[in-house]
Amino acid sequence: MTSGATPDGLKENRDLIDTLRRSKLFRSYEQVFSEATGLPLALRPVDYWHLEHQGKKNENPFCALLAERPSTLAVCLQAHEEMIRHTGDLPHTVTCPFGLTETAVPIKLGQRTIGYLRIGQVLRHTPVKSDATKVRRELDRHGVRFTTEIRKAWEKNPFIPPDKYNAIVRLLTFFTQQLSALSNQLVTEKNNAEPPLVLRAREYIEKHKGEALSLADVAKAAGASVFHFCKVFHKATGLKFTDYVARVRVEDAQTRLLNPNLRISEIAYDVGFQFPRAAFIKQAHRQTRLTADRRFNESIASNRR
Repeated sequence: MTSGATPDGLKENRDLIDTLRRSKLFRSYEQVFSEATGLPLALRPVDYWHLEHQGKKNENPFCALLAERPSTLAVCLQAHEEMIRHTGDLPHTVTCPFGLTETAVPIKLGQRTIGYLRIGQVLRHTPVKSDATKVRRELDRHGVRFTTEIRKAWEKNPFIPPDKYNAIVRLLTFFTQQLSALSNQLVTEKNNAEPPLVLRAREYIEKHKGEALSLADVAKAAGASVFHFCKVFHKATGLKFTDYVARVRVEDAQTRLLNPNLRISEIAYDVGFQFPRAAFIKQAHRQTRLTADRRFNESIASNRR
C-alpha cells in the first residue's frame, strides 16, 4: 500500500509509470492482450483518480454512458477507490453496484507499489433478466433513467467466465514482474545518467513550487550559470524551465482537486500560480491531460460553482 507516500514519491511514481506506458514492452503487450481478450488494458500510477479505460479502443460502452452522468460517475469512481484501497501485494477484484467486475494488479519497485495494471468492466456470469432489473433500480437510485440507449449498451457488456477471468489476472501478474524489472532498470539508468545539477534543480523546484520561482534562483541553487543551466536542464528533461515548473504545479493541483472543499482559485494560488482561475485551467490544459477528460471536468466543476 502507498497511503504513506510523500508528494515527491507520488510524483516519481507518476513519472516512472508514464515512462513504462511509453515503453515498447508495454505497448507491444497491450496490443497483443487487447487483441487476444477483447479487453482494454490500463497502466496507471497509484494516485490516478480518473476512469482508467476512457478513450481506449475496447472501452465498455455501458461504462462510458454512466461516466457522462455525474451521479453514476461518482459510483464508478467510488468502486475504483474501494479497489485501490484494498489492493496490497496481490491483485484485488471488485464488483461495482451495476454488476461489472474490475481488477487491479500491483506493480512493484522494490517493496513499494508504484502503480497498477487495470482490467475489467466485464460480467463474470451470463446476464439474466433479473440483472437488468437490478441495474434499473441502481440507476433510479441515482436519478438516471434506464433509457433504450443505456439498455442496449448494457446488453453488449462483455461476458468472461470466472475461470477464464482468473487466468487472465494470473497472466497479468506475470507481466507485472517484467514491468517491475524494467522499472528497476529505468531508475538505475536515471540515477546514473541525470546530471547532478538537474537533480539539485528538481529538488529545489519541488521544495519551493508554491513560491515565486525565478530561473536565476533555481540556476544558483543548482550551482550553475543561467546559460549553462538552461542548456543542461532542457537536454535532460526535454522541457523549458517555465514549462517544467508549470507541469510540477499542475500535477500538485491535480491531487488537491480531489478535495471538494477547496476552490480552484485557492488551489491555483497554493501551488504557485499567481493568476486567475481561468488562466490556471488554460495552463492545466497545456501542461497535462488533467482537464482533457471532459466528464471528469464536469464533476469537478459541479463542486466548484
